[in-house]
Amino acid sequence: MRDPVDVAIETAREAGALLMDYLHRPLHSTQKGRRADLVTDADHASERLIVDRLRKQFPESTIVGEEGGIRAGLASERWYVDPLDGTTNFTHGYPMFCVSIAYEQDDEVCAGVVYAPFYDELFVARRGAGATLNARPLRVSGVDRLADALVCTGFHPADFARNGEYFRMMSGVAQAVRRDGSAALDLAAVAAGRFDGFWEFDLSAWDVSAGALIVRESGGTVSQIDGGSFRVDGRAILATNGHVHDEMVGALSTPL
Repeated sequence: MRDPVDVAIETAREAGALLMDYLHRPLHSTQKGRRADLVTDADHASERLIVDRLRKQFPESTIVGEEGGIRAGLASERWYVDPLDGTTNFTHGYPMFCVSIAYEQDDEVCAGVVYAPFYDELFVARRGAGATLNARPLRVSGVDRLADALVCTGFHPADFARNGEYFRMMSGVAQAVRRDGSAALDLAAVAAGRFDGFWEFDLSAWDVSAGALIVRESGGTVSQIDGGSFRVDGRAILATNGHVHDEMVGALSTPL
């Protein structure tokens, strides 16, 4: 069996090249069920490519993809695939989009890759072996006060009522708050020390599995938003440099 990290890297780069080709074409997009929840022909083409490559190398694995659902296989070995994280950004030519691929064995995510093709930035993590950006070691920031922190969040427009007040509150206690529209890239940015913290509700495993591992392997901390143990299927995440984690848990636990 080939190294899952190598396979994920090769596959993410190939899918990223495909996305860059689609970026310069007229796109067909549809809504998946509610306003502004977009899917394009690029999402589908990228996922088809990724699934094909993973199936050839790991024919017995389960593959969980955002657009194609679950392709059944071994329960002990699964891939989480987001073929285009940041679809709305992509449709507008805004370069904050990526491919995210993670490999899980025996309920432990042990490989994670996030590739931002517009910037040619490849974030890679192997459980227990650290994380890199374009082969250079990654390390979270050293910011140790929320008042000095640049933090990020995300939310679907239809869910603004849920997170809008947290955005307002956090804007009053952090140095600044951003919303970039790609959870996987936001997590990679925490790992790279560009953001000091990130939180988001209503996520799926393909959104967070690779990025959460990259944060942890860069020295950061990942939990549920209330500070509880993180699970890829837990539907929410708080990821920080570790230094501001408790402060962010406290801020996000404050009744609004």
